[in-house]
Amino acid sequence: MDKQLKRDHLYMKMARTWAENSYCVRRKVGALMVRDNMIISDGFNGTPSGFENICEDENNVSKPYVLHAEANAITKVARSNNSSEGATIYITASPCMECSKLIIQSGIKRVVYGEKYRLMDGVELLERAGIQVDFMPFEN
Repeated sequence: MDKQLKRDHLYMKMARTWAENSYCVRRKVGALMVRDNMIISDGFNGTPSGFENICEDENNVSKPYVLHAEANAITKVARSNNSSEGATIYITASPCMECSKLIIQSGIKRVVYGEKYRLMDGVELLERAGIQVDFMPFEN
C-alpha cells in the first residue's frame, strides 16, 4: 500500500471516530480536513453552537438547522488562522449539494468519502468543478 493510500485510510478511520461525537440519532457523520499532512479542521453533524443537542424532531426528522459535518469543518477552519485552500476533506458520507457548494468555494481540492448517500448530485457537482473525488468504502 502506498503512503498516500495508507494516510487516506487512517484519516477516514479518524473521521469515523470523530462522527461518534454527533448527537444525531438517524445518522452520525464525521469530517476531517487535512492540508500538507496536517489536520487543520474537523466536524461532525449537529446543531449550531448554543442550541440543544437534539438533531431530530418528535417524528425522527432532522431539524432544518442541523449542520452537516463538512459544513462544520469548513466554518471552523474559517474562524481559525488556517486556510482550506488546496486541502483534502475526508467525510464519512458523500456530501450533499449544499455542502458541495461550500467545498468548491472554500478551495478544497480533494474529497474522500466513505459511504454513498441516497442522492449523489453533490458528488456530481464536485466532479463538474474539477475537484478530485474518491470513494473509499469502509473496511471492517
